[in-house]
Amino acid sequence: MTDSHRKSWQKIKDFIAFPLRALFLFEDDQFGLSSLRTERFDYVATQVRGRCLDVGCGRNNLFIKTFLNGNGVGIDVFPYEGLGEENLVEDITHFPFDDASFDTVTFIANLNHVPASKRDLELAEAHRCLKPGGNIIATMGNPLAEILIHKLVSIYDRLFNTSHDMDGERGMDEEEEYYLTDVEITRRLQKAGFIRVIKKKFSTQWGLNAMFTGWKP
Repeated sequence: MTDSHRKSWQKIKDFIAFPLRALFLFEDDQFGLSSLRTERFDYVATQVRGRCLDVGCGRNNLFIKTFLNGNGVGIDVFPYEGLGEENLVEDITHFPFDDASFDTVTFIANLNHVPASKRDLELAEAHRCLKPGGNIIATMGNPLAEILIHKLVSIYDRLFNTSHDMDGERGMDEEEEYYLTDVEITRRLQKAGFIRVIKKKFSTQWGLNAMFTGWKP
């Protein structure tokens, strides 16, 4: 079986089993199924153009290290497990990088966790750090799905003494939200200077998750 056929068959299985995968919240691939995290990273990785800045990288800087083979830098404001000093930034409105340092900037499932008063400033920094012709990628779930999954994760951790909830570990700022609307994401990306902003739904997650891609002229 060719790799493309294998991937097609995997997507079919993942599509059928989406409710199961969402309910059990496994972070690593199991039972012949892709985790939602793996799937999300895979979708985003296909759109990365070169050296990537992953903003809000989370535990272990996983996207850069594993899915991009180290081709980039992951940053976060919270000292999650597996992050070093090189991954931590104190001020999200001033990235410690030169202009035009990256080919792609990603905000994977976290733009809603940027305090509202700082979102435009942080996206402006993303724009500054991108090379001309580079792209920005942000993923966001359907509003209802985002609310339900945040509640489910919190309950799951309490019941089974697990630690899936990175937002709970860090503590949510009063200006954070469970989701952002399509209109707000598009508007903020355009305000930061990105053009040709498009939304692409994740078919294997029943269209309940999507990525927004914009370009720096």
